[in-house]
Amino acid sequence: MSVFESKVTVNKPEAQVYAFLADMNNHRQLMPDNIVDWTSTTDVASFNIQNITKLSLKIEERVADTLVRIIPAEKPPFDMELKWELSEVDGATQAAFTITASLNMMMKMLASGPLQKLVDEETTNLASRLS
Repeated sequence: MSVFESKVTVNKPEAQVYAFLADMNNHRQLMPDNIVDWTSTTDVASFNIQNITKLSLKIEERVADTLVRIIPAEKPPFDMELKWELSEVDGATQAAFTITASLNMMMKMLASGPLQKLVDEETTNLASRLS
């Protein structure tokens, strides 16, 4: 398993950050520019990663104010899990975003850079959207 992680501190209470992340409609605001054809509901989002693949993701688990776990809603190019973990730090919220992916050596060489860039960009966008 390959793990890609990024953390950010958001100057908002955990409940507010959690409420934003617990709705897949809000995740479009966190995505990079190469995401197109976005459609979503509260629980599911489908989109294309330009010139790469189409993905459909769903929220599998919500734990109030602490966790949002997202898994593929349809068969992805590789098995993966996306997880937002929240914790309170000095009145602010630390948000850790992790993508765990089952990548073979070839996919690891191709996907590692873009996946790390994705987690970094999503946490950066979360902080800027909610600050």
